[in-house]
Amino acid sequence: MATDDRDRRDDGRPEQARPRDRTGRPLPYDTDVRPLAQDHDPDTVEEALDLGVRLWNDERYFEAHECLEAVWHASPQADEDFWQGVIQIAVAGVHLQRGNPVGALALLERAGQRLEGYPPLHRGVDVAAARQTCRDLAERIGADGPDAAPSPGPFPAGPDGPWFTADPAALSPSPEPTPVPDEPVWLAAGRRREPRQR
Repeated sequence: MATDDRDRRDDGRPEQARPRDRTGRPLPYDTDVRPLAQDHDPDTVEEALDLGVRLWNDERYFEAHECLEAVWHASPQADEDFWQGVIQIAVAGVHLQRGNPVGALALLERAGQRLEGYPPLHRGVDVAAARQTCRDLAERIGADGPDAAPSPGPFPAGPDGPWFTADPAALSPSPEPTPVPDEPVWLAAGRRREPRQR
């Protein structure tokens, strides 16, 4: 049930305004502790991807997943599972930082499944290494039990680094930057469809 005192964005949609710790947990409004999760507002998908990779490599997985969602939301349908799988590895990192190995295991399994249909190197991401990370982390959590606190490690970048394209047939990044969409491409496409006849 919506109330008038909820935090909202300028467009009226709900958005949490409370500060968050580095794992994304909401803190009281008047919190003055560090380090806090930072809000990032990249202008382009390419900037979001670069920032997401840097945050991931700093083990700031919550912030990394927030940035990488802009990449997923702008991706063509052929790459939706790919980017979502990458994001799920970051979110597994968040669960591990929060001490939730069960949640991490579930996400690692889903991430591995989503990445299954992609070649070993896709959009500059080492998919083979990402899938191996999923298997290795799951195995380590299983062996070390609920107290395991492994990390996904560095972003699984290929030799030339990750890149984005809105063209599913592209073999290299677009020379023009891609603006960050206000909403996922798939959601906007669903709204453009003709309503079903009853």
